[in-house]
Amino acid sequence: MDLVALEEIKRLKHRYLRCVDTKDWEGLADTLAVDVTADYGTPVYGSPLHFAGRDALVAFLGEKLGPGMVTTHFATQPEIDIADGAATGRWAFQDTVIVVAHRVVITGAAYYEDRYRRDADGRWRIAHTGYERLYEATMSLDDLPSFRLTANRWPVEQVASREG
Repeated sequence: MDLVALEEIKRLKHRYLRCVDTKDWEGLADTLAVDVTADYGTPVYGSPLHFAGRDALVAFLGEKLGPGMVTTHFATQPEIDIADGAATGRWAFQDTVIVVAHRVVITGAAYYEDRYRRDADGRWRIAHTGYERLYEATMSLDDLPSFRLTANRWPVEQVASREG
């Protein structure tokens, strides 16, 4: 097992998730192969979502997880296999999404199924990523009268206030 490559892939996945949560779309793009594909199976959108190409994936994530939304994504327990400049990975995944405009909190879990490759510049990139949700739980902020949100990085005006 190539332990350096293993650590590079772990860091790549964590950077991908951090960039989504911090809305660093340029940094996110750098984690993805130009021809990346993605499949996200999530009940919020009904049928699974499919993407082909870095620009399409980053545009979707930027639009759907952008301003007015607070997210946290965690991937743990990696199972990574590496061979000949390519790798596969499976990650336990949990997230929380606070959608200000819809006054909702969504939590869920899944197992990411990824493929990675070492690009011409020598860096690992995500060639395919995706998951199908194990569960998704939705709570209305209106049902949580004591809920208050402090988001230090983004202006989230009156998120849980009944007056706002």
